Amino acid sequence: MTAAADIIDLLAGIRPGDALDALRHQRPQARENAQRSFQALLEPADAGSFPLAERYAIAAFVAHVHGFAAASDFYGDLLGDEAPELVAAVAAAARSGAATGPYGVYREPELRAESTAGPHWTAEAGLGSRLAAGLTHAHLLVFRPRESSPEALQKLADAGWSADDVVSVSQLVGFLSFQLRAAWALRILSRTPAASTPARTGEGA
Repeated sequence: MTAAADIIDLLAGIRPGDALDALRHQRPQARENAQRSFQALLEPADAGSFPLAERYAIAAFVAHVHGFAAASDFYGDLLGDEAPELVAAVAAAARSGAATGPYGVYREPELRAESTAGPHWTAEAGLGSRLAAGLTHAHLLVFRPRESSPEALQKLADAGWSADDVVSVSQLVGFLSFQLRAAWALRILSRTPAASTPARTGEGA
């Protein structure tokens, strides 16, 4: 179902024939690459030791903490199909981790004056130590990316994430941050009159 749909279009509410559909078709390679990234990270042919349930749980969590209702519903539905027992728990975790960011401490001395204080959130172990570590790392990457460190990655390894899966979860959160921002921006454009009104020529500004 999801493989046949352009996910950014779906989240942005873009339909075939819309003005923004035509606009997105002007950059077919970027559109295709985003869709391929979704498929590789969220619907791989072989999920390996990073199962779909965990991928969807992290995606739903990231969508929730971004405050993007359409994306929360979309990824929540995917999670519900794969692991319905996790839907409410992931949503509750996102509510407890709600924050405004990004924030964190710069390691570079010349930038420390720009550091912004914020909470250090940790998912409850009731989700299972492995998924809790994954959600905690996702929260770090969304809200405190400047504090990502070998120590943070080691916490994933300690919870049972393999080296390949540590890379994959970081790639997944990075992709989701791009995807959600792109879809949100397109939603805003779709509500702007200029986005739906054909350009006219021969008229003054």
